Amino acid sequence: MKKVGVVLSGGGARSFAHLGLLKVFDDEGIKPFAISGVSGGALVGALYAAEISPLDILELGKANSLFGFSGLSLKRGGFFSMESMRKIISENIPHNSFEKLKIRLFVNATDFNHNKVIFFSEGKLMDCLIASASVPVLFNPVEYDHSLLVDGGVLNNFPVEPLLDICDHIIGSHVNKLEDFKEENNKLTKIAILERSFHMAVASNVYLRARQCDLLLEPGMDDFGLFDMKNADMIFEIGYKHALKQKDKIAELVK
Repeated sequence: MKKVGVVLSGGGARSFAHLGLLKVFDDEGIKPFAISGVSGGALVGALYAAEISPLDILELGKANSLFGFSGLSLKRGGFFSMESMRKIISENIPHNSFEKLKIRLFVNATDFNHNKVIFFSEGKLMDCLIASASVPVLFNPVEYDHSLLVDGGVLNNFPVEPLLDICDHIIGSHVNKLEDFKEENNKLTKIAILERSFHMAVASNVYLRARQCDLLLEPGMDDFGLFDMKNADMIFEIGYKHALKQKDKIAELVK
């Protein structure tokens, strides 16, 4: 069987669409050799690598309003708290270790001090996952080795690099495909402007990296925001149906 790596982009609540691809893996008896994820994709990848099923991950996220404003509490200094994410990690990955996961995992964050990407694949897991998802302005940077770390998606929202030399084939799941903005169908809120501006800024780098995948999945997520927890089930279902259409191609890559 071929060694298949999986790349999971960031995307907040849209990251639940990644679970659709992972459920197809489970349905077909496929176990990825390695996962590389950033931000929400990193958390989904870590929980899956800890042998938690995609549907159970979905329920955990919904129960804790993981990517929703109702799950956020304001801290001193104007930053939101990451307590929902910390709770899920500590309760479901109590060993807090990359090495004890059942699938090899890579997580990236952005070194704010030195303007560079850092990849993690060993040692303690918690702070790496928190740093990878710490969206600037919304969340406090994570102090690590005399540097400040923020969301890995700032510089690399599709972290394919760690998989290139260790996998035979790579499947990518990107949940931030940019469609034309139709103002009549979207509320032009500050958050909507922030989200779309971020995705526009990183899109070119994402697609340069996506060319290195043997198969790229991009379920249509344009109707959903980063904090759109109320539609978590729908996001998952869209991701699952999209992945099902690629089932034969996925199986062919594993042979």
